[in-house]
Amino acid sequence: MIGIFYGSSTGNTESLANEIAARLGVAPSDVYNVGSASADAVAAYDTLLLGSSTWGVGDLQDDWESFVGKLAKENLSGKKVGFFGCGNSGSFPDTFCDALGIIRDELSGTGCTFIGNMDASGYPVTDSRAFDGGNVIGLLADDDEPDKTEERTEAWVQTIKNS
Repeated sequence: MIGIFYGSSTGNTESLANEIAARLGVAPSDVYNVGSASADAVAAYDTLLLGSSTWGVGDLQDDWESFVGKLAKENLSGKKVGFFGCGNSGSFPDTFCDALGIIRDELSGTGCTFIGNMDASGYPVTDSRAFDGGNVIGLLADDDEPDKTEERTEAWVQTIKNS
């Protein structure tokens, strides 16, 4: 069972979360805004899809600031965790979607397995915490390349389905 947890300040990440939920057949009741969710809600799910936008120069979205520490204290052993987020590669090439890398780093060592890596070759930047070698750590929606979001979303959703 999949639970989607997102933080969104302007609505973009929320829209992406809802789009992902629709493509995966995840019920609206299994989609959580971390600004009002309890971290223990993750216990009900085998797979967690975590979404955040990146703010400033590589900062977490505000709601994730307090939620990620609580999430890291939950029993995530055996759970699959995937990442999705929004960023702007043109204005912030060195920190593009860094929030996802921050969340991943916070959850390292919790016993979860990270899923959803994809080939990074289609992205204009590669120097951020959301990049891991020749891969991106999840779905990175780029405000500078909105025409690629649909294709990237579909490819990532297929990766999640196959995980």
